Amino acid sequence: METVPLTSLTRAGGCAAKYAAARLETLLAGIVSADAEDLLVGLDPADDAAVYRLDAERALVFTVDFFPPLVDDPRSFGAIAAANALNDVYAMGGVPLLALSIAAFPEELPVEMLGEVLAGADERVRAAGAILAGGHTIRDAEPKYGLAVVGTVHPGAVWPKAGARPGDALFLTKPLGTGIVVQAHRDGAAPPGALEEAVASMIELNRAAAEALRPFVPNAVTDVTGFGLLGHVHELASRSEVRAVIESDALPALPGALELAEAGVRTGGDQRNREFAGPHVESRVDAAYEALVYDPQTAGGLLISLPAERGAVLEATFASEGLLLSRIGHVEAGAGVVLR
Repeated sequence: METVPLTSLTRAGGCAAKYAAARLETLLAGIVSADAEDLLVGLDPADDAAVYRLDAERALVFTVDFFPPLVDDPRSFGAIAAANALNDVYAMGGVPLLALSIAAFPEELPVEMLGEVLAGADERVRAAGAILAGGHTIRDAEPKYGLAVVGTVHPGAVWPKAGARPGDALFLTKPLGTGIVVQAHRDGAAPPGALEEAVASMIELNRAAAEALRPFVPNAVTDVTGFGLLGHVHELASRSEVRAVIESDALPALPGALELAEAGVRTGGDQRNREFAGPHVESRVDAAYEALVYDPQTAGGLLISLPAERGAVLEATFASEGLLLSRIGHVEAGAGVVLR
């Protein structure tokens, strides 16, 4: 099969291609969700997915996410895009049920390549216990792929962004640096094995982390994606009306990511994320750590705000199941984000 490097057809890939957060806030400022009693989560405020209550025991979680390729391997691209969309359901406390493909492909690409994209997505959907039931495909010069996903959650067990409280501890379930590593690979500067580690992290579903977290009833949860860690911490803190303090030396990073940041590797999304979150951040760290926390992530981990007294047991639970969990900071009274 003659193949074409997928990234050669794109300007930006993965969640680095997301519309700038600051512009998105302006765009959505005049749009509010319909006044519906059963719409538990809509646009006011927006979250990782919409949630609609069916009855006292069931609510639907609905999300959509798609983007251009950030890697050349078609199967890996499909798996990453699918995991990124499915993880929005886990970030709301839900369980994926059904998915539909959203695809745009150049007609010149071999059909076999497109089949590999779909196969990678289907494998991740199956791993989530859900069904890939169809979709819609259009022609486009730039390939794009993602999913619309429906899941379920108990109406009383939705995980919002806006519930963090003073005294909470902050946790992260995946390492940072996917954007930096992918950009370095494109530039021919990534160390051996770095891209493979980043891909493995991106295709990992947040299913196991969400299942381990669920009994602990967290106050706030979101997943870290295109706005970078600080963008999502800022959203959590501002909507919860609290201050978040992040400890830079506790941040988990992909192999080589911090060294590449020290060498000056940046993505196009770095500056957009600084414009969005930077005015609300008090930074006391060097440029490499700043780059790590502004770096746009694709299919990143869960950012968790949980009463600190439950933290030790949560850490022990994750460790017993072989899951990564890093305590990266805490929540206190006030406003904004402190990076120290």
